Amino acid sequence: MKRVITIADRTALASLKLLVALNVLFFLSFLILALLAAGKARAETPVCAGADMLSALQKDDPATYRKIETEAAATLNGKGLLWKLEKAGERPSFLFGTMHMTDPRVTTLPPAAQKAFDAADTVVIETTEVLDQQKMMAAFLKEPELMMFTDSTTLSSLLSPDDAAAVNKALDARGIPPASVAKMKPWMLSTMVALPACELARQAGGAPVLDIKLAQDAKASGKAVDGLETVADQLRAMASLPLAFHMKGLVDTLKLGNRVNDVNETMIVLYQRGDIGMLWPLFRAVLPGGEDDSAGYAAFEETMITRRNKVMIDHAGPILAKGNAFMAVGALHLPGAEGLVEDFRKAGYTVTAVD
Repeated sequence: MKRVITIADRTALASLKLLVALNVLFFLSFLILALLAAGKARAETPVCAGADMLSALQKDDPATYRKIETEAAATLNGKGLLWKLEKAGERPSFLFGTMHMTDPRVTTLPPAAQKAFDAADTVVIETTEVLDQQKMMAAFLKEPELMMFTDSTTLSSLLSPDDAAAVNKALDARGIPPASVAKMKPWMLSTMVALPACELARQAGGAPVLDIKLAQDAKASGKAVDGLETVADQLRAMASLPLAFHMKGLVDTLKLGNRVNDVNETMIVLYQRGDIGMLWPLFRAVLPGGEDDSAGYAAFEETMITRRNKVMIDHAGPILAKGNAFMAVGALHLPGAEGLVEDFRKAGYTVTAVD
């Protein structure tokens, strides 16, 4: 019997959409650590839990699952994490899609990617500023309005009493005193309440997300490490989106509650499979969403993915010209007609998926 999608399911999927969107921001994990330092230290790392929501959908609503599969199959360059970049006169390089998390299933590279990484002379990540805490903090201090309310506005002043209470409860549960983040912009708080307790605890304990681990391993083995953009670039892009969009995202994420574990498990499962092209079809097929919601996420995708892709391509050119580079960026930057894989082809590269 076909399963009826409930309001709770729709809320979970809306939050999944936001979580995936937030995951394109590389530096957020490091901002979280600064805030955790001001909160209560957690001596133990909670056990990670969660169920794969897509597997449940496949069992309970196979027709919808097949629709998602069909749309995902039609997504340009939607399958695969590792791509070989070849251009006449240059030694081949590789493009690899990352997930900005510390989960061992994420930080352990697939064999082909590990081989390409080991052989590379240069490793390229989104921004190297996150490797230097002083540089990162200096970038924040130059433009504090990108992260904080610098006028009389507080987060609570933008929320209903019920939503404000829910935000405070969620922050308390993560060891973050609400008063310490009262002036933070909502997208910062969305990230904090979106991550499961086990991921927050690992990061607070010093575990690196995949991108940082790659950069650290590269430096340890004597490889050159380069970046494609600055932290300020990412901050300005996020801050350019409407405040109402960020506030809605925060409240929607809070509605997920403990199902955040299921959301993150689904993301990791799809990432391990290399099914990056299945993420957005999952939302479109199962999440009703209104026109305002669609417009908001379309603006997010244009600002935080498509435009940044163009910057990455421009900055990658001189680095790739040296040859034998391993370029690692968020996996959501790869697929689609405006994704990095297609952008590199437009730039004259032969781009081939590596199994």
